[in-house]
Amino acid sequence: MHPSPPPGRTDDELATLDVTALLRYGIGFGGSHRTTLFGDGAVGAAVVLDRQGVLPRAVAFLAEVVRSGGTAYAATLPEPVPGDAAAPLVRDWLQSAASLVRTVEGDQDVARWLQSVSALMALRLTYRTRTAGPGNG
Repeated sequence: MHPSPPPGRTDDELATLDVTALLRYGIGFGGSHRTTLFGDGAVGAAVVLDRQGVLPRAVAFLAEVVRSGGTAYAATLPEPVPGDAAAPLVRDWLQSAASLVRTVEGDQDVARWLQSVSALMALRLTYRTRTAGPGNG
Protein backbone atom coordinates (compact mmCIF):
# COMPACT_ATOMS: atom_id res chain seq x y z
CA MET A 1 0.00 0.00 0.00
CA HIS A 2 1.24 3.45 -0.89
CA PRO A 3 1.48 6.08 1.82
CA SER A 4 -1.03 8.88 1.65
CA PRO A 5 0.22 12.08 0.08
CA PRO A 6 0.76 14.96 2.47
CA PRO A 7 -2.25 17.21 2.92
CA GLY A 8 -2.46 20.08 0.45
CA ARG A 9 -1.93 23.69 1.34
CA THR A 10 -4.23 26.56 0.55
CA ASP A 11 -3.16 29.57 -1.49
CA ASP A 12 -3.21 31.66 1.68
CA GLU A 13 -0.85 29.22 3.42
CA LEU A 14 1.50 29.09 0.43
CA ALA A 15 1.50 32.88 0.15
CA THR A 16 2.93 33.15 3.68
CA LEU A 17 5.99 31.02 2.92
CA ASP A 18 9.36 32.72 3.29
CA VAL A 19 10.44 32.50 -0.34
CA THR A 20 13.68 34.34 0.44
CA ALA A 21 14.69 31.60 2.88
CA LEU A 22 13.51 28.86 0.52
CA LEU A 23 15.73 30.32 -2.20
CA ARG A 24 18.68 30.56 0.16
CA TYR A 25 18.40 26.94 1.25
CA GLY A 26 17.17 25.53 -2.07
CA ILE A 27 19.96 27.10 -4.09
CA GLY A 28 22.58 26.71 -1.36
CA PHE A 29 21.98 23.14 -0.25
CA GLY A 30 20.01 21.40 -2.98
CA GLY A 31 18.43 18.02 -2.22
CA SER A 32 15.13 18.17 -0.35
CA HIS A 33 15.57 21.94 0.07
CA ARG A 34 15.65 22.32 -3.72
CA THR A 35 12.58 20.10 -4.03
CA THR A 36 10.72 22.36 -1.60
CA LEU A 37 11.91 25.46 -3.49
CA PHE A 38 10.64 24.16 -6.82
CA GLY A 39 7.44 22.80 -5.25
CA ASP A 40 5.79 24.81 -2.49
CA GLY A 41 8.20 27.73 -2.96
CA ALA A 42 7.38 28.17 -6.64
CA VAL A 43 3.64 27.89 -6.01
CA GLY A 44 3.84 30.34 -3.10
CA ALA A 45 5.80 32.83 -5.21
CA ALA A 46 3.28 32.43 -8.04
CA VAL A 47 0.38 33.10 -5.67
CA VAL A 48 2.01 36.21 -4.21
CA LEU A 49 2.97 37.68 -7.58
CA ASP A 50 -0.41 36.83 -9.10
CA ARG A 51 -2.17 38.61 -6.24
CA GLN A 52 0.00 41.67 -6.87
CA GLY A 53 -1.03 41.78 -10.51
CA VAL A 54 2.28 40.67 -12.02
CA LEU A 55 1.81 38.92 -15.35
CA PRO A 56 3.51 35.58 -16.06
CA ARG A 57 5.40 37.06 -19.01
CA ALA A 58 7.17 39.52 -16.69
CA VAL A 59 8.56 36.65 -14.62
CA ALA A 60 9.46 34.69 -17.77
CA PHE A 61 11.33 37.76 -19.04
CA LEU A 62 13.16 38.04 -15.72
CA ALA A 63 14.17 34.38 -16.04
CA GLU A 64 15.76 35.24 -19.40
CA VAL A 65 17.56 38.21 -17.83
CA VAL A 66 18.98 35.89 -15.15
CA ARG A 67 19.92 33.33 -17.80
CA SER A 68 21.68 35.98 -19.90
CA GLY A 69 23.16 38.35 -17.34
CA GLY A 70 23.26 36.32 -14.14
CA THR A 71 21.48 36.45 -10.82
CA ALA A 72 23.74 39.16 -9.40
CA TYR A 73 23.01 41.44 -12.35
CA ALA A 74 19.25 40.84 -12.12
CA ALA A 75 19.36 41.62 -8.39
CA THR A 76 20.58 45.15 -9.19
CA LEU A 77 17.65 45.99 -11.46
CA PRO A 78 15.55 48.82 -10.02
CA GLU A 79 12.35 47.11 -11.18
CA PRO A 80 12.90 43.39 -11.85
CA VAL A 81 9.12 43.01 -12.31
CA PRO A 82 6.45 45.71 -12.61
CA GLY A 83 4.64 46.86 -9.49
CA ASP A 84 5.41 48.98 -6.46
CA ALA A 85 5.00 46.06 -4.04
CA ALA A 86 6.26 43.26 -6.28
CA ALA A 87 9.52 44.87 -7.43
CA PRO A 88 11.21 45.12 -4.01
CA LEU A 89 9.95 41.67 -3.04
CA VAL A 90 11.40 40.04 -6.15
CA ARG A 91 14.61 42.05 -5.74
CA ASP A 92 14.94 40.59 -2.21
CA TRP A 93 14.47 37.09 -3.64
CA LEU A 94 17.14 37.73 -6.26
CA GLN A 95 19.56 39.23 -3.73
CA SER A 96 19.12 36.19 -1.51
CA ALA A 97 19.89 33.85 -4.40
CA ALA A 98 22.74 36.04 -5.67
CA SER A 99 24.46 35.83 -2.28
CA LEU A 100 24.95 32.10 -2.94
CA VAL A 101 25.23 31.70 -6.70
CA ARG A 102 28.84 31.48 -7.85
CA THR A 103 28.52 29.60 -11.13
CA VAL A 104 26.65 29.69 -14.41
CA GLU A 105 24.90 26.51 -13.27
CA GLY A 106 23.65 28.36 -10.20
CA ASP A 107 22.30 31.14 -12.41
CA GLN A 108 20.59 28.49 -14.53
CA ASP A 109 18.95 27.03 -11.40
CA VAL A 110 17.57 30.45 -10.46
CA ALA A 111 16.37 31.03 -14.04
CA ARG A 112 14.67 27.60 -14.07
CA TRP A 113 12.94 28.40 -10.78
CA LEU A 114 11.70 31.74 -12.15
CA GLN A 115 10.49 29.96 -15.29
CA SER A 116 8.62 27.49 -13.06
CA VAL A 117 6.99 30.37 -11.18
CA SER A 118 5.99 31.93 -14.50
CA ALA A 119 4.48 28.66 -15.75
CA LEU A 120 2.46 28.24 -12.56
CA MET A 121 1.22 31.82 -12.84
CA ALA A 122 0.16 31.17 -16.44
CA LEU A 123 -1.71 28.02 -15.39
CA ARG A 124 -3.53 29.91 -12.66
CA LEU A 125 -4.45 32.69 -15.09
CA THR A 126 -5.65 30.21 -17.73
CA TYR A 127 -7.73 28.28 -15.20
CA ARG A 128 -9.24 31.47 -13.77
CA THR A 129 -10.09 32.73 -17.27
CA ARG A 130 -11.66 29.44 -18.32
CA THR A 131 -13.70 28.97 -15.16
CA ALA A 132 -14.99 32.53 -15.33
CA GLY A 133 -16.27 31.86 -18.84
CA PRO A 134 -18.63 34.12 -20.74
CA GLY A 135 -21.22 35.66 -18.49
CA ASN A 136 -19.69 34.21 -15.29
CA GLY A 137 -17.63 37.07 -14.22
